[in-house]
Amino acid sequence: MSKKRIVVKVGTNVMINKDNRIVQPILQKLVDQIAELYENDVMTVLVSSGSANAGREILGDSEIENKSIRRQVYSAIGQPRLMRYYYAMFHDYGMRCAQVLATKRDFNPGEHRENMINCYEGLLSEGVIPVANEDDATSVTHSMFSDNDELASLIAELIHADMLIILTDIDGFFTGHPDNDDSELLSEVKVGQPVEQYIEETDKGETSGRGGMASKLKIAKSTAAKNIPTFIANGKKDRIILDIVAGKNVGTRIVE
Repeated sequence: MSKKRIVVKVGTNVMINKDNRIVQPILQKLVDQIAELYENDVMTVLVSSGSANAGREILGDSEIENKSIRRQVYSAIGQPRLMRYYYAMFHDYGMRCAQVLATKRDFNPGEHRENMINCYEGLLSEGVIPVANEDDATSVTHSMFSDNDELASLIAELIHADMLIILTDIDGFFTGHPDNDDSELLSEVKVGQPVEQYIEETDKGETSGRGGMASKLKIAKSTAAKNIPTFIANGKKDRIILDIVAGKNVGTRIVE
């Protein structure tokens, strides 16, 4: 029997503290859950943001004025550090992980896409956990993803995933800003359901990361339309991935 496949994307806001530093215990909780799923024949592709923040921790404030070049430098420095965290944590479980960096053009039809399919299929067949991220060091302008949510969606389609889980620091989609007392959590959203006007309120005042909730809704609907159930949930909550896979009513589920 083939193993179940899921894609989990963890956003920057989940991984950092108020000082914009990577919180290793958060990463550990993610790895703990992925390891438990692995023991139950569920293979996970982890799409992880955070390389730029990890790089900034090492380099400090850069004097590079160009924002794009500064991001490239931070990400190039931070990606090995981020992978060192994941490697050590998975190793403690006797598991192996691999770094897979990509640009948007790698998903275009043709040889690049076939190479991506072969890479993921090879890793998953060997029981290796792919840790994916945008190749920020080389992806600029037309080769950039809108954010890692888009990358996660493309990977989910590429490997025929059973579900996509997008983890942020908010419980899901609300009918307004989550801090408002009259806002309600939407436990399920259908692809054709017009909730965009609510989601715009959620993004007001949000600054960390490139993808806001409006972007997440667009990506989630696009993914769900391809018969891949997609979930938006709070990655800082204990066992959130396990609860979603177990079918518990947490976060927001987006379905066809």
